[in-house]
Formats: sequence, structure tokens, C-alpha cells
Amino acid sequence: MLGKLFDRPPAPGASSGAGGPRILRHSGGWGALRKRLTSEEGLRVLDIGSTSPANINYLTSLGHSVYMADLVEDAATGEWLTGTDEDGKPVWDVEGFARQNLHFSGRNFDMVLMWTALDYLPEALVAPVVRALHGAMTPGGQLLAFFHTKLQPDSTPYHRFHITATDDVELQRARPATQQRAMTNRNIERLFSDWSGLKQFLAKDGVSEAIIVR
Repeated sequence: MLGKLFDRPPAPGASSGAGGPRILRHSGGWGALRKRLTSEEGLRVLDIGSTSPANINYLTSLGHSVYMADLVEDAATGEWLTGTDEDGKPVWDVEGFARQNLHFSGRNFDMVLMWTALDYLPEALVAPVVRALHGAMTPGGQLLAFFHTKLQPDSTPYHRFHITATDDVELQRARPATQQRAMTNRNIERLFSDWSGLKQFLAKDGVSEAIIVR
């Protein structure tokens, strides 16, 4: 469900929607985006995940606006699951999910922090989410996404990513969600075939990174 647009830091004590220790991880993708964020002002950033006061504080301190959208959590509620087809596969109300989560009131974003969300969304929602973000971004806008290289749902918890003023991000366990897929480089290229550019970073600790350009 879409959150509010933040133009200033949240109130003290605001909830992050996640719990437990934070694990530091170097991110070449975040490092590249951070350079742009520190050299430009007035960017609109869409952060996919439960509300992170750290992310809001950092982005607004640089003069940017940040909008939160926790797509994985909303999909996990089961509200948009309408039943099964004749083969027993789940049927999703894609239009309802899009109306609730992917209409941005005319806003266009310069940057999207997708993190690992695409690995945890139901299959029926992945392509519609990518199409909606393509339509909601400015030309030249950048989307940062992380992809697991192996499908290991029993040992791959869903994490919230907290950004820092360095090229590191902090991983913290978010509300439970099951990994749905692992994508190859070819899968990623096909999914973002309508976008104008894609830069992939070497995989480490079983997770690859990509910056996709609108």
C-alpha cells in the first residue's frame, strides 16, 4: 500500500516495520545512485519496502522527496488472491492490486529503490509492476534492483534495506515473505526489455545488482 510523500524527516520514534539486528553489506548499485543523490537536488525517490526512518532522513536531508510503497507486504495479505484456475494455480486480481499500489497520482519518479521486491512478488504481479514503474518514471530515471541467484525459499528471508551515507546498505529482516523466484541475467534483460539501459554488477553472497534506466 502506498505511503505518504515525505519532504522532511518523520516524527521521532516512527516505526520501520522491521525488527532484529542489521547486517552491513557493500552495494555497488547503491554507491552509484548515492553519487547522483549527493550531486543533484529535488529528486523524487520511490522506496519499495516498509517505512524506514533512516532512508527518509537521509534522502530528505539531501533535498529530495521520498515516497514509500510496500508492494511485497500488500501482496502477502492475500487480499488480491481471488482463487485458483483449472490447473490449481493462484489467480490474482492484478487490476485491483494496481489501483491500490501502482497509481501515483500523476507523480513521476527520478529514482526507484526496488531492492529484492521482484523476487518476492507473485508471478502475476511482476510484469505489471515493472510496466507501471516504467510509466511512472522520468526519462533517464534509474531503478536499483537486487536479485537472488538461487531459489532457496526456506533460507532466504525477506529483508528491509536501510541506506547509509556510505556505499553500504543495512539489511534487516522484514515481515515474513517467501522467495518466489531467482532470475538469470537473461531473465532480467527480458523483464526490462522496454527500458533504455541496464547495468549489472557482479553477484556477491548470492545476490546480483542492477541499475535499470528508464
